[in-house]
Amino acid sequence: MPILDLQRRMRQLGEIRLGHVVPTRNGKTRPAKLDKFRFTSPSREILTEVAALYGGEVKPWTPANGGPSEFEVYSQANRLPVLIPPKDAVSQWYELYAGSKCQRRCDGVTEHKSDRPCMCDPDNRECAMTTRVNVMLRDVPALGQWLLISKGYYAAVTLPPAAELLSQAGGYVAGWLGMEEKTAIVKDQLARFKVPTLDVEITPAALMAGQITGGPAAVASGPERVAITSGRPDYAALAAVATTAEEVGKLWTQANQAGHLDDDLAKALKARAAELKAPAKKQEQPGQDDDSDYDLAQETELALIDDVHQPDEVVDAEIVDPAAAQEVWFQIIAAAGPRGMTTEQVETAFARQHGGLHPSSATVAQLNEFLTALKGGAL
Repeated sequence: MPILDLQRRMRQLGEIRLGHVVPTRNGKTRPAKLDKFRFTSPSREILTEVAALYGGEVKPWTPANGGPSEFEVYSQANRLPVLIPPKDAVSQWYELYAGSKCQRRCDGVTEHKSDRPCMCDPDNRECAMTTRVNVMLRDVPALGQWLLISKGYYAAVTLPPAAELLSQAGGYVAGWLGMEEKTAIVKDQLARFKVPTLDVEITPAALMAGQITGGPAAVASGPERVAITSGRPDYAALAAVATTAEEVGKLWTQANQAGHLDDDLAKALKARAAELKAPAKKQEQPGQDDDSDYDLAQETELALIDDVHQPDEVVDAEIVDPAAAQEVWFQIIAAAGPRGMTTEQVETAFARQHGGLHPSSATVAQLNEFLTALKGGAL
């Protein structure tokens, strides 16, 4: 029988990272993104197994923030087979670091290290939004979890609903940890960045029915979960793990027919459908190449991260101002709903007005112009 007042947790084997630190011309360092996963761990033996599976070479590594020496592997993989735990797979805080020491850990209302009200200006936070993902690597012969940390906006809004839905399965779920390229308009130019993703080898319907996939029952079973007593499905969580806009459309129909489709849910579902459609439709702006986009993203990262604030972590470019463009887009979708326009029809109308430009690549000014025309009945 376990000790009732002792919080149990699985051993952390190491970290899965999306970036690293590189030297600058002035002799300092800066964070830079990677397109393949990088692993760090105190255990050379475990990283040797990781390198055998996913490529790379085990080398000594000393964190730039003053932490203890470890080992690292730059792998050749951007998609990893994982087991997603039934509890605490994703956690979130606003955090402020000085070197390797966390000075603040806040939920947006209460700063928990000092048990005081949040000290940040909500419009200009000192703390960085920090999302932690815990997974087990399915094929690595070691018992424990791996931690991935992201400071990006997309990870902050998409990973928690997915983890909440997965927790209802009651056991470990087989899935994939990946990285996905996103784009944002920064200073009227296209910037690219990588965000972590969680995919599962199971349909949302099977998840809600408790049909988990994670191996034999003895392995898959997890802590006892509270029964779902509400008759309303978690549509936002289901949308977060949907892989096509059509799946989101079915959720829309289901919610609408059940009388569950309120304004907030409508915005969330339309935004998710638009996000799923965007990768196939996004077009690069003329006159830009990969190098110029990469430099812009790096400049944005440098503007957002303190030189001494966990310098090994990359801050995603989109957190500069995701709300500006997204808020206008939500207003467009909300205004289009009463007019009987679907998301696809809105996108088509926008492209027609702006020479084929997709809304995801538009400036805030262009989105506001379209919103004005939509509300004025000019479309």
